[in-house]
Amino acid sequence: MMHSKSKMDGGGAYGAGKAGAAFDPVEFIKRPQVICRIISWVFSIIVFGCISSVGYIKNDCIYNGDTNACHYGIGIGVVAFLGCVLFICVDAMFDNFSSVQQRKYIVIGDMVFSGFWTFLWFVGFCYLTDMWRKTTTDWLTDKGFHDYSTAQAAIAFSFFSIISWAGLAFLAIRRYQQGWDQAFAPSYEPDPQIPGASPYPAYPEPGQDPGYQQQPFQEPGSQPQPDYQAPAY
Repeated sequence: MMHSKSKMDGGGAYGAGKAGAAFDPVEFIKRPQVICRIISWVFSIIVFGCISSVGYIKNDCIYNGDTNACHYGIGIGVVAFLGCVLFICVDAMFDNFSSVQQRKYIVIGDMVFSGFWTFLWFVGFCYLTDMWRKTTTDWLTDKGFHDYSTAQAAIAFSFFSIISWAGLAFLAIRRYQQGWDQAFAPSYEPDPQIPGASPYPAYPEPGQDPGYQQQPFQEPGSQPQPDYQAPAY
């Protein structure tokens, strides 16, 4: 006996657990995407914190005086910080979304945002590195910049952010593929209450009677066989 399995119950769709399951904070923290978000969140704080704290002196940016470089680093860092907080909250509530469509849209949003921010971090790393390459020690001294490590730290963690956000994009793609595979999975499965139940009949082993029945129709020209025997006299 087989029973139907509904794909709309949301159970396990897109890498989530059953809808309505109890929230386990320990298991939640162990999730790869949550760990990667926390790492990305810390990196974003370092980047915009370093630039905003000592990156300006009298409206001069430490990166060769290019204020756009400082604005760019702070901007993508702040938005990345807020994005990580938002998606961590969504991840905490993800299992409670019973609709498969809602989970699908969330995973797609995560995939697009993570991929786009990976690109922005790459651009930011190249931008800040190029401006720092053009910056001379004499210019920094004349402008009053004495702490160079913060500018270098912002560049380094911009590079690390490329890796962490690429990891988030990869994990989002995997979650989307999981949901896609489940959407096209067979709709029926064997009843677990019946041991050895299978949705399809097994092939007969060699030497085993296949159990075929007699054809319901006779070949043309053949005489029908009676289904009774004449009484003996």
